[in-house]
Amino acid sequence: MAIITEMPEEEVRQEPQTRPEPEQKRPKQQDPTTPPTLQSPPANPFVFWCYFTLTVSLITFLFASFYSPSPPDPKSWFLSLPDPLRHHFAKGRFVKIQTFPDSSPVEVFAVEKGPIGGVNVLLIHGLGVSSYSFRSVIESLSSKGVHVVAIDLPGSGFSDKSVVVEEEVEVGALGRFWDVYGDIKEKGVFWAFDQIIETGQMPYQELDKPRISRRKSVKVLELGSEEMGRVLTQVIQTMGLAPVHLVLHDTALSMSANWVLSSLGLVRSVTLIDTAPNPTLPLWVLSMPVVGDAVLGVSYLYNRLIDSFCKKGMSSLDAEAHRVLLKERDGRRAVLGMGRKLNSSFDVAEWGGLEELSKTPIQVLWSSSYSNEWSEEGNRISNAIPHAKFVAHSGGRCPQEDAADELADNIFELVSSIPKTVRKVEEEHLPEHIQKMSDEATSKDDHNHHHQGHGAQDHHHGHGHSHMGGAGGYMDAYGLGGGWAE
Repeated sequence: MAIITEMPEEEVRQEPQTRPEPEQKRPKQQDPTTPPTLQSPPANPFVFWCYFTLTVSLITFLFASFYSPSPPDPKSWFLSLPDPLRHHFAKGRFVKIQTFPDSSPVEVFAVEKGPIGGVNVLLIHGLGVSSYSFRSVIESLSSKGVHVVAIDLPGSGFSDKSVVVEEEVEVGALGRFWDVYGDIKEKGVFWAFDQIIETGQMPYQELDKPRISRRKSVKVLELGSEEMGRVLTQVIQTMGLAPVHLVLHDTALSMSANWVLSSLGLVRSVTLIDTAPNPTLPLWVLSMPVVGDAVLGVSYLYNRLIDSFCKKGMSSLDAEAHRVLLKERDGRRAVLGMGRKLNSSFDVAEWGGLEELSKTPIQVLWSSSYSNEWSEEGNRISNAIPHAKFVAHSGGRCPQEDAADELADNIFELVSSIPKTVRKVEEEHLPEHIQKMSDEATSKDDHNHHHQGHGAQDHHHGHGHSHMGGAGGYMDAYGLGGGWAE
């Protein structure tokens, strides 16, 4: 018989409830056949900040190199030039010309050497280079008795690369405020108060009405064929080079072909040196925003570009001179602008076959060692100009750098084989007071000869002699002598 005992309810409630202990996880036994896995060390923040600092420093250096906040003053810039470039600058001078009717004159840098009054030779470079590339040709030709001149086209070398242009623009309310601010800045604050007192109105009334204003702005020079013609005409006339033997390299032919046809009276002969419608220096590289800055900002990259397209083995000083002239003072923008204005439709066969050129001596100097394709292009150019003399040289596409003496010999051979032209020096009208002095001197001589008892024949002979001598003396003294000159 079972005995049932009852416990009090409170005791039942106070009995602690036991919880099952959590099972301890046993480590998994590793399979002895699998290799143990290596845990990666924690990331080191020092490495990240090191690379970050180097990247920011490199970007800052490139930005400071390519985009200088303000151009250096002319003296500092000149002293920073390579020595050969400074010596080249010291040998030249500037000629002022007018490229655009509504702009200020620009200065064209010209290097001149050789006896004045002899044979005149004018050297014209292509895009991307300057007269510095002809430095050795200048020395060689001048040593042969030739008066040689090489210029930097506007936008290249030491010539002006920008011009101040006055334009008519429509000025709105914001522009009117800007004009008033400029007037107050220039004339002072009291000028504005005087305007209010005198007129009783604000100096910036009628802001809602647009008006036309003439403003001056600085623009990069971008020469086309028409502007190129103005440059050549004014340089030849200013320096007294007519008639001139013209030497054109690279793109200089396509830029001046129309001018040559219209100015045959100023041109005695034409020499073409490796001419092409597209420049030797690849402008598409310079036009790329980052790549172009890097090429002009780093000497090594520019040297590689020159070795690939112009001349192999150019000295570092000469390459640096070309790079500096192309980089500084908006040279790159000017060259790219002129490249966009090149006459892409120029046909040398059509130009060379014109009847107007048949009486003008032309020779073609072409590289025979650059490439087979370039040699074939030279043969095509030679066939396009039937009466031209074709001469192969041993240099590259910039032979003035590596075959200067060879070019000078060929140029001299052509210009010396052409007879000198006889031209009449234009007689200028003498000023009134100088003409009066000349007449008085002539009358006095006539009076003396008359009192000395010369015969009629002797008298007329003496009269004529004294007249020419007196007039010639005054004219020569003022540089106004007339007559025939070679």
